[in-house]
Amino acid sequence: QVLLVESGGGLVQAGTSLRLSCAASGRAFEDYSMGWFRQAPGKEREFVAAMDWSGENTYYADSVKGRFTITRDNAKNTAYLQIHSLKPEDTAVYYCAARFFGSGFSLMSSRLYTSWGQGTQVIVSS
Repeated sequence: QVLLVESGGGLVQAGTSLRLSCAASGRAFEDYSMGWFRQAPGKEREFVAAMDWSGENTYYADSVKGRFTITRDNAKNTAYLQIHSLKPEDTAVYYCAARFFGSGFSLMSSRLYTSWGQGTQVIVSS
């Protein structure tokens, strides 16, 4: 498994942008598909975005399409989540997750990820 550490969260104003990072260590990062999930207060954890291990395929929740972009830099063992036009409803703890050689729409399911970070808090003020 890989160890994951998120960073980049904080208190931001609506309409601004933010980039979250997920640093991985422990195993070959390039063999892992990466996902981002979030959990708002009082709500269940929900899928946000994912990229397969090849970097060729990405998946997004309908609620974030056009505003969120997932990328990865294998040389830095890091995945990113770029967020534009932040909204108060984006307020949540954001988690990154890794799954060994995962692919397809199954990457949108949290159940199949084997490694999780501790989360980074994003608070969007209106």
